Amino acid sequence: MSVTVAIDGPAGSGKSSVARAAAGRLGYGYLDTGAAYRAVAWHGLDTRTAMDDPEAVLALLDTVDLDISTNPAERWVHVGDRDVADEIRTPEVSAAVGAVARNLPLRARLNAWFRELIAAAEPGIVVEGRDITTVVAPDAAVRILLTADPEVRARRRAQELGDAEHAAVGAAIAARDAHDARVVDFMTAAPGVTTIDSTGLGFEETVDAVVELVRRTAGAEGERGH
Repeated sequence: MSVTVAIDGPAGSGKSSVARAAAGRLGYGYLDTGAAYRAVAWHGLDTRTAMDDPEAVLALLDTVDLDISTNPAERWVHVGDRDVADEIRTPEVSAAVGAVARNLPLRARLNAWFRELIAAAEPGIVVEGRDITTVVAPDAAVRILLTADPEVRARRRAQELGDAEHAAVGAAIAARDAHDARVVDFMTAAPGVTTIDSTGLGFEETVDAVVELVRRTAGAEGERGH
């Protein structure tokens, strides 16, 4: 039986790096749903689409040939034959992705695609994003809200971005969370969702906590299935 691990959390909580590392340790696939939203935003900027026009943003899905790696050892995001894995992390894309993420019809279409990728994964997959535990995979065997104090999240993100100013990064994270919270609640654990607060944890300790929870929960599910 394939195991789905759903991880949600606010910006800068370490979802992507922790989820990828945990998937590698578990021998599972890995799906970064945020990368798909960013790829659509990149496509919108590349085609000079009016990102403030919801209908135009939704129409991007009809013209984008999107594919994304589900192998934690590989990091690629294809728009057509172009790998945009690095380009989707630019400030320009970060500024535009909100228009994509808050488009509810577009979210519904991407969520359907995510579920297809999840269903095809063996022996399991770690999926991370904003509404994975509640909308994309509410029946996942393991559901986690990964969070940390705002100050810690800002410091970690600033370190990732090199010379980025700490205060500016903190403000950007807060703004993005506030905008996205209009569409999905990723700050509060839904019933049945385990909260892992990494404020006082190092990276490896956080990965350990996720892996331990998955192994414990998946083992219990397997025993109930016999």
